[in-house]
Amino acid sequence: MSTKNQVLVLNGPNLNLLGKREPEHYGAQTLSQIMAGLEAQAATLGLSLEHFQSNSEASLIDKVHQAMETVDFIIINPAALTHTSVALRDALLGVDIPFIEVHLSNVYARESFRHHSYFSDKAVGVLSGFGADGYEFALTAAARHLAFAAE
Repeated sequence: MSTKNQVLVLNGPNLNLLGKREPEHYGAQTLSQIMAGLEAQAATLGLSLEHFQSNSEASLIDKVHQAMETVDFIIINPAALTHTSVALRDALLGVDIPFIEVHLSNVYARESFRHHSYFSDKAVGVLSGFGADGYEFALTAAARHLAFAAE
């Protein structure tokens, strides 16, 4: 683990389309706008933040592997991989970095296939349905988690 309070934010498939794709579910903000707000919040909290988005499961897994030894906490919105990716789950378990799962929409108020997550049982917590605010809530929770871990 690093001593810099390094947080990695991972965003999965189709989140590059935020602001255009189904705004009734995902809101009007773009991913760039959401991440810019998160970077400002991280600076206020004394955290170092890196964010990465990919439509490729393999790229997300590679990023998780690269996080070992340098990242203290992960915030992940696996998007559609939430319901399908045992491989991404195994990558997160393999690096043993605490993580919070975030979803912009309330997945439990949507289609039944969205109700199952391969990540939630291993996550520190899950935020679902708070829109872009969910990322901010997750970052605040990550900061508190890291502060308690340092005590």
